[in-house]
Amino acid sequence: MYKPVAIILLNWNTPAHTLNCIASLQKFCNQFLFNIIVADNGSSDGSLTLIRTQYPNLTYIDNKENLGFAEGNNRGLIYSINQGYAYSLVLNTDTEVDEDIVLKLSTHLNQHTTVAAVQPAIFWMHKRSIIWNGEGCFNKLLGTTSSNTKKPALINVDDFKNAEWLTGCCMMIRNSALIKSGMFNKNFFLYFEDVELSFRLRSFGYQLHYLPSCKMYHEAGVSAKVNAPKKEGFLSPVIHYYISRNHLWFLRKYGNAFLYPLNIIYNGFYYGFLWGYFKIRSRNEKGKFLLKGLKEGFFTPKNLIWPDNH
Repeated sequence: MYKPVAIILLNWNTPAHTLNCIASLQKFCNQFLFNIIVADNGSSDGSLTLIRTQYPNLTYIDNKENLGFAEGNNRGLIYSINQGYAYSLVLNTDTEVDEDIVLKLSTHLNQHTTVAAVQPAIFWMHKRSIIWNGEGCFNKLLGTTSSNTKKPALINVDDFKNAEWLTGCCMMIRNSALIKSGMFNKNFFLYFEDVELSFRLRSFGYQLHYLPSCKMYHEAGVSAKVNAPKKEGFLSPVIHYYISRNHLWFLRKYGNAFLYPLNIIYNGFYYGFLWGYFKIRSRNEKGKFLLKGLKEGFFTPKNLIWPDNH
């Protein structure tokens, strides 16, 4: 039986979260609409065996190594496209649902053919009245991305907003749009890869929609906290490398050149303050990775970030 949606779950040493996510999808979503693809990024804790034992009938992709969020999900997207699915739902494993988001998101794409991708309102897992991520916005003056987390007072089921970017935590993408635009840029590895893809999809003339009547829940940051040194805090130091580097890469391609001076002043103060905070707290690894990310963000040649074959 044909199913229109491939749900892609990228696991990396988080089997308990992945299992909970699968259970909630199968409980609340119409299983005639989707198949689940579990891609594993070289987990070292036996994740793939554990998940496969409990759910033997899912599709599994063993990436053998940590390819990052971007390329790890790309392996699932390639499978989805090659198998003829209409839509791919990229979904973080530290999420759960309590309603049929697959039906709501796929129905929205069916009804809006100029839309490349759509996301729901994503609430905090443990604070379910507070939105973690909503409508994605971009401030051209400051060169910053943000999410409108204000909860709408009244929501009609068909209401939507045009978004400037969607989060890779949960975005249902039209596969025909991906074929035209390309998938996640693997050079980003993780962070801002979803923003970059969003802007690339929009550059092909597609719209991106935020559907506030559709909701789900996210724990947030589970993988980023894995094996973080105690002296450096709960967040892994390398995260600051990817965020700072990829932020600058994104601005170099999609920012407004006339506004670069303002972008540099604002973000210079921000990253300078962050580096100073790390030094005061003796979080030297974080400071080192931040400076490395800024250096590569400014000086990596564009042809290495966006090769011709991407």
